[in-house]
Amino acid sequence: MQKLFAAVDLGASSGRVISGLLSNGKLKLQELHRFPNKAIERDGHLVWDFENLMLEIRAGLVLLNTEAENLGLHVHSIGIDTWAVDYGLLKDGKLLAPPNCYRDPSNGLGVDSVHGKVSFQELYSISGLQFLPFNSLYQIARQQQTEPGLFESADNIVMLPDLIGYFLTGKLKTERTNASSTGLLDAGTRNWNTELAAQLGIDLSKFPELSDAGAELGVLTGDYGPMLSSSKVVLVGSHDTASAVVGTPSSKPGFAFLSSGTWSLLGAEISEPILTAESMAANFTNELGVDNRVRYLKNLSGLWLLSESIRDVEQSGEKVDLVHLIEEAGKLSPSQRLDVNDPEFISPGNMLEKIKHQLGASHQPVFSTLPELVAIILHSLADSYAANFERLQQLTGMEFDSIHLIGGGVQNELLCQLTSNYTKAKVSAGPIEATAIGNIMIQARAAGEAGSTLESIRQVILASNFGIREFFPR
Repeated sequence: MQKLFAAVDLGASSGRVISGLLSNGKLKLQELHRFPNKAIERDGHLVWDFENLMLEIRAGLVLLNTEAENLGLHVHSIGIDTWAVDYGLLKDGKLLAPPNCYRDPSNGLGVDSVHGKVSFQELYSISGLQFLPFNSLYQIARQQQTEPGLFESADNIVMLPDLIGYFLTGKLKTERTNASSTGLLDAGTRNWNTELAAQLGIDLSKFPELSDAGAELGVLTGDYGPMLSSSKVVLVGSHDTASAVVGTPSSKPGFAFLSSGTWSLLGAEISEPILTAESMAANFTNELGVDNRVRYLKNLSGLWLLSESIRDVEQSGEKVDLVHLIEEAGKLSPSQRLDVNDPEFISPGNMLEKIKHQLGASHQPVFSTLPELVAIILHSLADSYAANFERLQQLTGMEFDSIHLIGGGVQNELLCQLTSNYTKAKVSAGPIEATAIGNIMIQARAAGEAGSTLESIRQVILASNFGIREFFPR
């Protein structure tokens, strides 16, 4: 009998519940529920509205039951993926406070605290993570300083997808791909580095047991309908980029990928971490992927710059037709370039002013129209991709003649074309829902419904005709 799977796929700006059905060697997806997500301010900090996220997820599961009834199929399992680095604190099984948001400017307070105990060079030699001021260990250090009572009273530190899994099953585990984003996981052993944690005063016993993608978390609790009774929650690549890389339809190993959404993650899947001084200087990261593979990548700014700029414009009362704006931007060739990875762009709000300030400070003309602004952002992103694509090849010793562009950025045809133009590589764009696809395919493999290797999984994705488009340099 066919098995129905579902992905709870949360991004920093939206979430969705998507069902997946394998039939005749092909995967069919159905989006059942999509909802907005954004950080909110609480007690002077940016946090996630976790209560609302759970309400939306549970609403999506009710709709999943309806879909399953229509198909006459019981839901075999559910997988959960979210962005990385953020976590929640539990005491006696209850959430002490809404999970902190990585865009909270106060996270930077933890950087000096950590580096005062352990240098970045030593951190990199252990975890292989690029410097980002919101990595989990910096967030933990900030909470230890500013909310010591809250942090010390917690029984458990739970990464966000595992936190959702806990409130759906009552079971606690720490999925390894997301754990690798904390900065506390040893890149070589793929286990917690106890010596580093001791230096930083972090009690690793508060993290639930490490577990790998494909393991069962527990049985779904709560009444969502008869087709979800006794359905399982299965661990997937719970770091959304880990699932997205699984969902990349490459016909051969050793491919380059660009996961494009709020952030841009440009990299390659390799077998062992690269912990050289050159890699550290280039600020490339070694995050764990599914099956203990390494996602060697650079975390770059993404379409956040565009979405925040549009939000600023709309808040002033002006209506924006983004499709038309991008069409008009495609006719322009701006000379201005933004440093898209400027830390000033991380926090929300006042994006237009931040962009104007950077352009002015670097003695570049400030944009005069919205199409010009869009063109500057997209050309700057593509320029950043090109520089880091070249560095990726140098650091890995690999040559790539193409890039798999996956995620929401696939819908931005101008960005796809500019990426090809600037990198001088073919861009294979799609699928948009690579993360949900990878999530579901790991569940299918755990259920014996897909091949045993990532390569065999990707062959199924290739055969599923998700509308991959190709762009060539112009």
